[in-house]
Amino acid sequence: MTYVWFVIGIILTLAGASWLVDGASGIAKRYGVSEFVIGVAIVGIGTSMPELTVSLLGSIRGSAGIALGNVTGSNIFNTLAILGVTALVNPILFTRENLRKDMHLNTLASLVLLLFAFLPLAIKPSDGMQISTLEGIIFLVLFALYLMMTFAAGASSQPAEAGQDDSKPKPLWQLIAMVLVGIAALAAGGRLFVDKGCEIARALHVSETVIAITFMACGTSLPELVTCIVAAARKRNQLALGNILGSNVSNILLILGCSALVRPLEVDSVNLFGFYSMVAVAVVLYLSALLPKKNTLNRYKGVIFILLYAAYIWYTVVA
Repeated sequence: MTYVWFVIGIILTLAGASWLVDGASGIAKRYGVSEFVIGVAIVGIGTSMPELTVSLLGSIRGSAGIALGNVTGSNIFNTLAILGVTALVNPILFTRENLRKDMHLNTLASLVLLLFAFLPLAIKPSDGMQISTLEGIIFLVLFALYLMMTFAAGASSQPAEAGQDDSKPKPLWQLIAMVLVGIAALAAGGRLFVDKGCEIARALHVSETVIAITFMACGTSLPELVTCIVAAARKRNQLALGNILGSNVSNILLILGCSALVRPLEVDSVNLFGFYSMVAVAVVLYLSALLPKKNTLNRYKGVIFILLYAAYIWYTVVA
């Protein structure tokens, strides 16, 4: 029965991604909002719900390692694995706004997390490295400002393309319903995938370390993966990119902000390595847009991203 639920989880995730992309794209076209903004504000936050659930539960149960590791692992998976696979499906073209603002904010959020981990140590060494409750509040304020900046920029950016679909536009209530049902299906499907996948892994005697690194971080990012593949296949690459960058920033500012409100999150050496890796990966993403074949994450770079993620997993497991 475990395998049946595992397959149901995959089906729910695929269906949810399709509904979410269609509904979000429809809203973008209806109101002339860029698909990148919709990707950040609706799709990115919506597909981060599994991470929010896992991190909040980890914080409530006093397991800061789960709360922090889930976010850092998901962000690294989002950037290297998901954007790598997305580029294989359809190369991603970075806009001037992506280069000027969006990827800078993605990197800045990672740097702020790293700084905040050390800040309590500098103020009160006896507390050790942690994300305090006050820092959690600051994260949530920064997240609100991030959303305001995104919508303000979206008002003056290029609106979503109408595409080749000449059919009659769907009513707004139907588009909103598609987005909500899509998010719910992604959350339920992703949860089934993680839970049943872990059960299968344990039955096959796979170590707990491998389960935590692969199924926990990668499983909660399954909604982002499927959503990006579907968006890329439909040539909605700005929606896919907005999904990843929006999800990364949401994971740090929104999810860790909420988790730190429950209780301060203690940072150990494993978490610290994850923070360093997350900053490095954000820089790699930015540099990839400036290297040969400028402004494009092509299939060649996509393969490199996937290999880098495989190297990260290998190093983490072996070390």
